[in-house]
Amino acid sequence: MTATLGAVAEALADAPRREWAFVLAATVRVAGDLDVAEECAQEAYVDALQVWARSGVPDRPGAWLTTAARCRAVDRLRRETTLQRKLPLLVEPVEAPSEPGEEPDDDTEAVPDDRLRLVFTCCHPALEPAARIALTLRLVCGVATPDVARAFLVPEPTMAARITRAKKKIAQARIPYRTPAAAELPERLDSVLSTVHLLFSAGHTAPTGEVLVRDDLCERALDLARTLVRLLPGEREVYGLLGLLLLMHARRATRLDARGRLVLLEHQDRHRWDERMILEGLRHTVLGLQGRPGRFALQAAIAGAHATAPAFDLTDWPRIVHLYDLLLAVEPSPVVELNRAAAVAFADGPAPALAVVERLADDPRLRAYPYVHAVRADLLRRLDRPVEAAQSYRAALDLTANGAERDFLQRRLDELAH
Repeated sequence: MTATLGAVAEALADAPRREWAFVLAATVRVAGDLDVAEECAQEAYVDALQVWARSGVPDRPGAWLTTAARCRAVDRLRRETTLQRKLPLLVEPVEAPSEPGEEPDDDTEAVPDDRLRLVFTCCHPALEPAARIALTLRLVCGVATPDVARAFLVPEPTMAARITRAKKKIAQARIPYRTPAAAELPERLDSVLSTVHLLFSAGHTAPTGEVLVRDDLCERALDLARTLVRLLPGEREVYGLLGLLLLMHARRATRLDARGRLVLLEHQDRHRWDERMILEGLRHTVLGLQGRPGRFALQAAIAGAHATAPAFDLTDWPRIVHLYDLLLAVEPSPVVELNRAAAVAFADGPAPALAVVERLADDPRLRAYPYVHAVRADLLRRLDRPVEAAQSYRAALDLTANGAERDFLQRRLDELAH
């Protein structure tokens, strides 16, 4: 049975998002090399365009693509083995490498799953944080290098070089393609969760550009978090992270008005929040809070307190301040302190919150952080100190590169001027 090119193209357009991680991860097991596996996976998609047009789209496209990619990897390995036998003096390595595609000992691994092996390989602590996210987007999510470059707002050659360096680091450092053993899992898992959270944050509020929200990045982060929940059902922080992302993303439709202008939480129409997503996020948050909660579960609990408040002025601010106190105990950072100060402003008034923010404004770690100036400006505005508030709004404006946020800060300045 033949299929129209349109049907094949549609199936292949949908397959990368859903199946790419499966295909690539399974191919790495055979190839033993990320570059080779990626090339074989891409060639499998090209093969599918030709074969499916003749015989129709298979019932299980992912399985077809995986088989095709693995067969190409096996063919490459056979050709390389033949070449090594015929030209030993030219290709003999200094050290004998492990056999390509050699299976790791699954008995020593916490979760023997190809997709998770790929995630943990991309998010290894030996790689720079930016490289982890870029490599995860490229290999796990199947995002094309030009799109990854746009997400990071760098030229495509720069991003291509960054991804290449990360792959080389994996090879040179002999980072194994496997999930860590149970004893290594806590350290490595935190790196993975942090990477997924950073990916979502980059989509929730784009660092630069005119668009406030990058839904594509948010959705990919949610897909990764859901995958981790399925693969690591015993890890509470994984539930906490997914709960946090769901509760944050549930408000996406109300963060901009009809004119594309930023809307603060206190003015958002809560009836338009995604109730189904909120309920799902709360369920995962409860699971994450069992036992001794970690930083993502506590952040999810804070987001849940906002999500369940019937109105902004009915928010349980003392409870949120208490949750921030618990969060500071597990994640002491000036950013968490700043967020806590913003909650204190509604629980106890702007004056005590301003005292905290004034101290944080002198912290060198927040020197280029626009939100410390924006929070200070808002507190000064509420305390009827317009001249100082305007100075802080200008300082925040100078450090802000997102168009929607810049527009909001400028409107605040204009209001003070009048």
